[in-house]
Amino acid sequence: MSKENSASGSNSPQTTIIAIINGKGGVGKTTTAVNVAAILAETQDVLLVDADPQGSASWWTQRAKEGMDFDLTEENNPKILQKLRQVEEYDLIVVDTPPALRSEALKSVITCADYIILPTPPAAMDLTALIETVKTAVMPLKVAHRVLLTKVDSRSLKETLEAQNTLLELGIPACHAFVRQYKAHERAVLEGVPITEWRGKNAKEAQADYRRVVEELQRDWNQL
Repeated sequence: MSKENSASGSNSPQTTIIAIINGKGGVGKTTTAVNVAAILAETQDVLLVDADPQGSASWWTQRAKEGMDFDLTEENNPKILQKLRQVEEYDLIVVDTPPALRSEALKSVITCADYIILPTPPAAMDLTALIETVKTAVMPLKVAHRVLLTKVDSRSLKETLEAQNTLLELGIPACHAFVRQYKAHERAVLEGVPITEWRGKNAKEAQADYRRVVEELQRDWNQL
């Protein structure tokens, strides 16, 4: 759904709302939200909504010396978030949600989302919590979704494959692509740039992971 395709496909193409959610913090949620938004913004008009009261996405984005290619707004008022569907100036809206399943803001975002990305490390405890999130908060609403494995230890890919198989057995869709754990992600945050613009050790590998993720997810939600 690039700018060119949007213009040729319909007089008033609908904005796609993508929510990044997990009931736990520290799973790569904000890292995913910012990097997905940055990659999508290379070809589309993107708004990143920071709905997490911690404001991590805003802090990261506002550190950018030359700004980022997407627009940013901070908003965690549930009544306003319910109106995201009324925003028509963008091709895509990416929402970084609060890590709290009982949050009214999170409920508002999920209700209007077209697609949900659920980042989680593949470790058993993280995966168990994520599965509960999918069953209680996502599946009942029948919103298209996909789990993204993050913070993957490249020395232990067996754990990642086992996690993907577990999700498959439970009928929970998961990305084939995954995000490996690199210090590059932390460095990019500190320098106020998305991983696509960071230059340093493992920068290419870290960027390639997220590009593969975005390509896979775009194919998925473009079929909706």
